[in-house]
Amino acid sequence: MKKLFVLIGIASLSLAKAQIDPVKYPTYTNIDEALSSTKTVYSMSFREKGLFNLPPQIVKLNSIFFLNIMANKLEKMDKEIFALKDLQILNINENSITYIPDEISQLTKLTTFSMNLNSLSHINPNIAKLQNLKVVHFDANNLNVFPEALMEIPALEEINLQGNQISFISNGLDQIKNLKFLNLADNQINDLGNLSFPTYLKYLELQQNAIIKLPENLFKARNLEFLNVSGNNITEISPAIKGLKNVASMNLANNNLKDIPVEIKHLKKLKTLILTGNPIEKSTIEKLKTLLPETQIYF
Repeated sequence: MKKLFVLIGIASLSLAKAQIDPVKYPTYTNIDEALSSTKTVYSMSFREKGLFNLPPQIVKLNSIFFLNIMANKLEKMDKEIFALKDLQILNINENSITYIPDEISQLTKLTTFSMNLNSLSHINPNIAKLQNLKVVHFDANNLNVFPEALMEIPALEEINLQGNQISFISNGLDQIKNLKFLNLADNQINDLGNLSFPTYLKYLELQQNAIIKLPENLFKARNLEFLNVSGNNITEISPAIKGLKNVASMNLANNNLKDIPVEIKHLKKLKTLILTGNPIEKSTIEKLKTLLPETQIYF
């Protein structure tokens, strides 16, 4: 049975994007009420309805752009979903779906796609045809590699893959030109090679993996503001850390760090540095306080 856990991170960029005006676009929760409405139906939610299948009549509501079918008993994505050509936001969290059908390519207007807490072992390559996608959530599935299809969607701004079994990320991540938020926490990553990161990346979560060394290219991410690599096996930090000119929060807790390079003094915007759970001597902490007088250091 899949473990249920609270997905904790920084404020998700998708929260703002997934909001819809409840007055202008009221959300219907009953298919019969929606079908009998004299107004155009744009939003529907079948959350926690105990559904094994989507009501087939939903295909008549071809103006829907928001559909929430989370926390049901679905084992597949019903064909009716792919008839809703105007869908922009699709939430299928907390079901038992094992694969994404080829027909996903038909939802060309989709901007937010969420399938957390399902049983996906891979992501259909056809998702690459959804060139308007900005936000994807595949947390807590059974993925063991980073979905390469996502690297073919430069419009993506947010990717959440927390709580899978990902151990490998191929080169090409930097092709996602607009990516700002990447969450790969609680996976099985131990080697990032010299992975390159997107230019506009601002938030990177890699905590609770098995990473030994951070790639040099990470320190070229000049727009990075938030970095969490706590709970790994990192033994040293490269002097190239000085390249993270805009980082404001850095969590290095619970690693195997004994020292931090003096080049960290160049991080003038660093407000929070977390070093708890590392074998760092008090004298080293005192030196860091001198180098970073404006930074709150936790040790």
